Amino acid sequence: MMSPAGFEHGCIITAISAPLGRFVREKALGRVTGAETGFRIGHDPDTVRAPDVGFVRAERVPPRPTRGFFQGAPDLAVEVLSPSDRAGDVLAKVQDWLGAGCRAVWLIDPANQTVSVYDDRHQTATLGMSDELIGGQIVPGFCLPVAEIFA
Repeated sequence: MMSPAGFEHGCIITAISAPLGRFVREKALGRVTGAETGFRIGHDPDTVRAPDVGFVRAERVPPRPTRGFFQGAPDLAVEVLSPSDRAGDVLAKVQDWLGAGCRAVWLIDPANQTVSVYDDRHQTATLGMSDELIGGQIVPGFCLPVAEIFA
């Protein structure tokens, strides 16, 4: 059993999931999921991952509530680094998400107060405190100042 995330980790997740969830709901773009939501990204062997925050576009949301894991990757996975995370493990997780069909991964680094954006076109950008995190084609119109994530 994994131990719970720390206070800072939880605050950062909320700083992203609250504005993202509000925006997605207002624009009817899909669903935002919280930590602990499982996505089955592989079979034989079954592989289930749970991002800190996930987003699934409206056209991919099942018409009826799904009790089990979502079948496939979210369109966007947000991961917040923990102090115990190793760089190699984190990059492997990013590649797992992208390889399973995720269109983008936002990797939040509390220690450096940066956001690394990885996309399915193999492009990467690292954003600092003076930058804005934008949803691009995945969450059109969404914009969040990076400084607000770490406030």
